Amino acid sequence: MLNAVNRDIPEELLKDGKEVYQGKNYMDGKYFKKDSPKTKRYVKPQETKICESIREACKKCGAHDGMTFSFHTEFRDGDYVASMVAKVLIEEMGLKDINVAATSLGTAQDIFADYMEQGKIIGAQTSGVRGRIGETISAGKLSTPAIIRSHGGRPRAVEAGEVHIDIAFLAAASSDCCGNASGINGKSNFGSMGFGIHDAHYADHTVIITDTLVDFPNSPASVSMIDVDCVCVVDRIGNVDKINTKEARLTDNPRELMMADNVAKVIASTPYFKEGFSFQTGVGGPSLAVNRFLEEHMIERNITMSFALGGTSTPICQLYDKGLVKHLMDTQDYDQGAASHIFKNENHHEVDLSTYANPANKGAYVNMLDFVVLSALEVDTSFNVNVITGSDGVLRGAPGGHPDAAAGSKCCIIVTPLTRGRMATVCDDVVTVTTPGDCVDVLVTDYGTAVNPLRQDLIQCLDDAGIKHVTIEELRDKAYSLVGVPDKLEWEDQVVAIVEARDGTILDVVRKVKPLQLD
Repeated sequence: MLNAVNRDIPEELLKDGKEVYQGKNYMDGKYFKKDSPKTKRYVKPQETKICESIREACKKCGAHDGMTFSFHTEFRDGDYVASMVAKVLIEEMGLKDINVAATSLGTAQDIFADYMEQGKIIGAQTSGVRGRIGETISAGKLSTPAIIRSHGGRPRAVEAGEVHIDIAFLAAASSDCCGNASGINGKSNFGSMGFGIHDAHYADHTVIITDTLVDFPNSPASVSMIDVDCVCVVDRIGNVDKINTKEARLTDNPRELMMADNVAKVIASTPYFKEGFSFQTGVGGPSLAVNRFLEEHMIERNITMSFALGGTSTPICQLYDKGLVKHLMDTQDYDQGAASHIFKNENHHEVDLSTYANPANKGAYVNMLDFVVLSALEVDTSFNVNVITGSDGVLRGAPGGHPDAAAGSKCCIIVTPLTRGRMATVCDDVVTVTTPGDCVDVLVTDYGTAVNPLRQDLIQCLDDAGIKHVTIEELRDKAYSLVGVPDKLEWEDQVVAIVEARDGTILDVVRKVKPLQLD
């Protein structure tokens, strides 16, 4: 058979759908590699992917009823993009039965609560739920139970096909006309795009939304143009002042600083604290404050950290600048200091969530952690940790990378005050299990330190270092003596959220709380 360049191609080669070359424009608009995780489209060369509006981009990407869209939340409470997109899909285009697959949901997306109550958003899969959205889901107003996954569990579910993303809408501080996108070089810099990179690879379509268009090529790019279908330019993608939320604050509270100091002493007492150790801190004043106290012990021992992992803040960047940390592996930035530090330093690296914590891939960074320091809303006497539901049973938090780092690290330390207000933080049973107790090694509070009995080796380390510790039951009893034993919550049968363990198994469920009956 002759092809378009007049070459005779043997017909026996034309099997399994293989065709002869029929000219450069023959394949325009056709799909290929249909068995790949992401269906890719072959298109003719184009000078620009810029769309005049988000609505035009939605139409080009085939937005439809019942679709699932995703977005990332590096802006946290300052995000504008998710609400912009939802308004276009639901209010302008009139789409219904929408599913949301977000890295997190918070107060910046409060409008989603209205759409859930109206039955226009019918499903939510996320690593965190806060604000009105959490209250709406907890009240049973979402059509289907929300699915809550860790930062490692989310990419595992996407790669396994449990979550299919039709369109990913990714905020970028800068982009060129073809979609090479970055979290810096714009007027709304937020640093690492680690939360969005994975979605760009696996979504059927990817739309970059930016407020700063730069000349081609925008390099280095966090998201490559090979994964991008459309680029939209808007006035503003987010409020950078709200990147540093109250959860990611630096503390000057004496009680929290005392706890952070005690955490550093526990770390220094273990055999893992040696040249080349690795470390991650979670969100929360005491856990972030550990960085400053670690410095003293590192200088005293004359050791350096091989890498610091996870969300990045100014204190850990300062340790890097002093030569005490060799590499920063950065999934998100908690403040503008960290956001401006990334890419200016050759060993400050951007890391996507699958590389960070996916338990099903061939090597996640969390599996190489020596220490992780994390916060908690509640810890029970089995060392189970709750970080998503308040004492009233309402969804108010995010597991994030908490379960992943706890499971992967050699030493997981939880730091939390013994009481908050009139509620005991250490209790008989947590409201919701988000990190299993067999992944937690040490609990540090303002009234003492407890070690999981499963870790007799760490108990011996603390004894050898002269660090006092008590049983977790003693901490519970002290908490109850201070604020009393809480009344047990009463639940309805309706399951409003499913909490998956990082491997996809069901760890716990959140039920609708029975309304308070007043006398």
